Amino acid sequence: MAGGHLSLSATLHVLERHQVACYLIAIGVGGILGSAVPMGSQLAASAISPCLIVLLFVTFLEMPFDRLAAALRDLRFLGAVIGLNFLIVPLVVASLHTLIPLNESVAVPALIVLLTPCIDYVLVFTKLAGGAADRLLVLTPLLMIAQVALLPGYLWAILGTSAAATIPPGPFVEALALFVLLPLLAAVIFRLLAHRVHRVGSGLAYASRSMVVIMSLTLAVIAAGQIPVLGPYASELGLAVALFALFAVIMVVLGRLLSWILRLPAGSANALIFSGVTRNSLIMLPIVRAVDGAGPGAAVVVSQTIVELFVMLALVRSMRWIAPPGAVSENR
Repeated sequence: MAGGHLSLSATLHVLERHQVACYLIAIGVGGILGSAVPMGSQLAASAISPCLIVLLFVTFLEMPFDRLAAALRDLRFLGAVIGLNFLIVPLVVASLHTLIPLNESVAVPALIVLLTPCIDYVLVFTKLAGGAADRLLVLTPLLMIAQVALLPGYLWAILGTSAAATIPPGPFVEALALFVLLPLLAAVIFRLLAHRVHRVGSGLAYASRSMVVIMSLTLAVIAAGQIPVLGPYASELGLAVALFALFAVIMVVLGRLLSWILRLPAGSANALIFSGVTRNSLIMLPIVRAVDGAGPGAAVVVSQTIVELFVMLALVRSMRWIAPPGAVSENR
């Protein structure tokens, strides 16, 4: 039995050392399976939300909840995240829309997803890169409320479109409950139980060490469920993909610059960069479908997700070189 535990621990350690390779393989395998097996793609699409909930639950298990109060007092970081996402990002998006004009059927979903900061797996990637995920966690309700209130105004200012009046708030509220409050509450309950029940504590320890496996499964499911959607609209997505990639690069540069100006420590700097780059793509799908109907909207959002996944993996691998010089680590 001890040998089995040792073998499992060694396997998890190897996977952790090669996590980026695992994630790329998972995306590739998922995309191939989803494209080759239509029924499998449909099943994978329905499994995305449960996988994200489990992924966030495991992330919250390791979250230092005793530091949440301190995170609330970190007004410099809180102000930086709000300013970056709701002042700088809209200006960047408006400029990119002028530089790379898209037709309205593509522009509306593209702008919807770019104008809404992520509140779910940004926490996972931030933590993987050694960022201050606990500080972002504190901000998730505020980020969600702000994007619900501001998105119609942003769309009207940039596009002058009637789509601004048709943004339903329901999916935002549902996403906050499903992807943040539910796994967060479950993590708190299980952590309390772990202090009293030894087996629960052991199980949670292995769950935390299985993050690479859970993330790989989630990425495979996302790829299998979403990549097949892109096929029918491939010819319409080229400019949108270029827009998404350019946005990510610009936001990495601006996030790093703002971190340097504010002299944020390394963990907060990483979190700020990830928050600026990562968008609310998966949660935007039902909203885009409500606005776009049977058009290319869903494919546009999915293409942003795929671009973003590769950007996130690159950032996890390279954040130690991207963080502002002289920043002091607070996570490692």
